[in-house]
Amino acid sequence: MENKKDLWWKQAVIYQIYPRSFQDSNGDGIGDLKGIISRLDYLEELGINAVWLSPVCQSPQDDNGYDISDYEKIDPMFGSLQDMEILIQEAEKRKIKIILDLVLNHSSDEHKWFQEAKKSKDNPYHDYYVWRDGEEGVYPNEMESVFGGPAWEWVPELKQYYFHQFSVKQPDLNWENPKLRREIYDMILRWMDKGVGGFRLDVIDQIAKDPELKVTCNGPRLHEFIQELSRETFQKGNLITVGEAWGADVERAKLYSNPDGSEFSMVFQFEHIGLDQEEGKTKWDIAPLSLVKLKKTMAKWQTELHDCGWNSLFWNNHDLPRIVSRWGNDKKYWKESAKMLATLLHGMQGTPYIYQGEELGMTNVDFQDIGQYQDIETLNMYKQRIREGYTKEEIMESLHKKSRDNARTPMQWSHEKNAGFTTGTPWMELNKNYETVNAVSEMEDPDSIFHYYKKLIQLRKDQSIFVNGDFRLLLEEDESVFAYVRTEGTQEILVCANFTENIIDCPLLRQWEKHHPETKYLIHNYEDEGDIGKLRPYEAMILG
Repeated sequence: MENKKDLWWKQAVIYQIYPRSFQDSNGDGIGDLKGIISRLDYLEELGINAVWLSPVCQSPQDDNGYDISDYEKIDPMFGSLQDMEILIQEAEKRKIKIILDLVLNHSSDEHKWFQEAKKSKDNPYHDYYVWRDGEEGVYPNEMESVFGGPAWEWVPELKQYYFHQFSVKQPDLNWENPKLRREIYDMILRWMDKGVGGFRLDVIDQIAKDPELKVTCNGPRLHEFIQELSRETFQKGNLITVGEAWGADVERAKLYSNPDGSEFSMVFQFEHIGLDQEEGKTKWDIAPLSLVKLKKTMAKWQTELHDCGWNSLFWNNHDLPRIVSRWGNDKKYWKESAKMLATLLHGMQGTPYIYQGEELGMTNVDFQDIGQYQDIETLNMYKQRIREGYTKEEIMESLHKKSRDNARTPMQWSHEKNAGFTTGTPWMELNKNYETVNAVSEMEDPDSIFHYYKKLIQLRKDQSIFVNGDFRLLLEEDESVFAYVRTEGTQEILVCANFTENIIDCPLLRQWEKHHPETKYLIHNYEDEGDIGKLRPYEAMILG
């Protein structure tokens, strides 16, 4: 397959690790870098090409590491800089790249830049942050932070407010300052020298803020800043770079992922993620998923970015519930529905992301008490909804479906104590189904979800149609079947899936076989072929 050196990431499959929950090596109950090193053979066996690590830089952990106090040190919770260097080298031996999570919109208030910035208005670091003069109790404007409360914090010694879009401990960086930008670029170049294979850029669409105009997302200088960042850093290496952009529409995504390499390799956009919440309400107000809406949303990104951009493909991450519990069936058709969802995603154009445990079909947790949850967003929502008069049962139902902690329970390695995650007390309770859902049992079972993911990953490596082919949605208004065709030259493949637990009549399959008599199953989530015109519960296949 023709593949330019700098576009290797188009064929790649990326595995996301939430380090705190992946593998503990020292018995303190918290996952760490040495733990990840000890599991590299497992990742090599799965066949992935790169690992995206959620933040491991030094941090007071006010926001799970997304509040960085030193961009060039590793938080002692996870190990040392030497451990990181060994991880990069050991991964490289297995042809796996390490992707770091970079948070460049804000720092921790414990970062040395901010400590200096607070000393005086004349301090050279003062302008690394966003300040406004004022008087205590009279905010510069009524902007709110994402985590609630005013986006301004008073510093009495300066008689000024600083701006923070997120926690009060996460002051926003001032990208208008060229000295700050240079410090950021030099830091990135030093990581590149250490052999890092790429970066995921957290909330990068918010760096060009203008608090005067109350603009935080997609500010006027955003793409100018990103293009300078790319020129000064990423373009000097052969990296995977992905911009997290909650505010991205298709036109903006074309800029982020322009094939000329002027910004990022690809964009992380989230349009499909909000489809199961009541319109105009929060993620906790859950509505049934419309398959028709899901198909149209996914198809739009497939067709409109084709040949002019590049998308990330994902169902799960550290902020989202487990997909098999969310849009599959984690009880009676657990295995079938997990494989079905994987088939649909990996058949598309873009770079697939597997979130730790997804390849095992890990499910949402069944916590019965709010005391079992750890996530700050979850705990705040519980208190707020109790005040608003919701019943405990209603709130727990929403949490069971949508809490970020569903993704953060420790990785289920084996049926042994603490699922083989730690010899100590885990920082967070395990999902109690680890005795049946775990890596050891799945690696031994050729029909497991793990082996299915492994086969899907291999298919993408073997057949360029998955990377390059055109996309055409079929049965657009069908409320049960998700089907599409990929075409490259004379080759055509059909991806077809039953999104329900019912047996569905599917004439499309009979027509396909009639017009493609040589067709065969490239992958199929049932062991036997069944009736070609019928789809069993959550049945999925790729025919080609």
